[in-house]
Amino acid sequence: MRFIFPSDYFKPKRVDSAYAEQFALLGDRGCANSLISLENLSLDSSTIYPEPNPGEQLIYRGWMLAPDDYSLLVNAVKNAGAEMWIDRDEYLRTHYLPNWYPLLHDLTPETYFFDVDDRLEAKLTELGWSQFFIKDYVKSLKTSTGSIINSPSAINSLVGEMQKFRGTIEGGICVRKVEDFITETERRYFVINGRVFAASPDLEIPAIVTECSRRIDSKFFSVDTIDRRDGVTRIVEIGDGQVSGLVGWTVDRFADLWTELTIDNIK
Repeated sequence: MRFIFPSDYFKPKRVDSAYAEQFALLGDRGCANSLISLENLSLDSSTIYPEPNPGEQLIYRGWMLAPDDYSLLVNAVKNAGAEMWIDRDEYLRTHYLPNWYPLLHDLTPETYFFDVDDRLEAKLTELGWSQFFIKDYVKSLKTSTGSIINSPSAINSLVGEMQKFRGTIEGGICVRKVEDFITETERRYFVINGRVFAASPDLEIPAIVTECSRRIDSKFFSVDTIDRRDGVTRIVEIGDGQVSGLVGWTVDRFADLWTELTIDNIK
């Protein structure tokens, strides 16, 4: 098993600075690391440095990739004689909200999915909610006006802001019901081969996260929980583990997971 990280834009044999600490600590734990230029994925010239061993499985740790770009990564690894531990279908299984929502609909806020070109104001009016949380299949707007609107009439303006600040709408529009969450209670967990890990080894794993680990068919994904003011814990997000940030985690703790799992025995 080997990790593959994005390389520095100008120095392809150096890791992207955003992932330098993970790269170093995983190496210190005895994990093999390689680099790839994400900018050259579409040019058929992305080389992997150092080259993986024939048949070796690679785990990506890096920036979120659109589906076509992830396919290019899979192909680049295949061309090098190795394979990705997470294939494209498994990546999208947790990366895109509409793919995991049906499996967890009772554990997460009610959600509807629309195309950008749908009559969004009318659709939201039909829902009859007092507030709406808006995002695309992957991300919400964290700048400008934010992601919550109080009136259907604000939806087109918000979508315009998303296109302006994010550059694109990935997949489509997700409209989620706003629940009374306690912001400071949000926590991230990682699931690897069905085993759940918390940001600290002495933290108790919530039952709802264990339930997620049973329902989601992925070898490596993240689960974000949050408490509602009525005391109920809810799922707010599922993500592919390869592109999930270490929110609330130390790099040391994350690196320790792979030592604890005995990485050479991961299948």
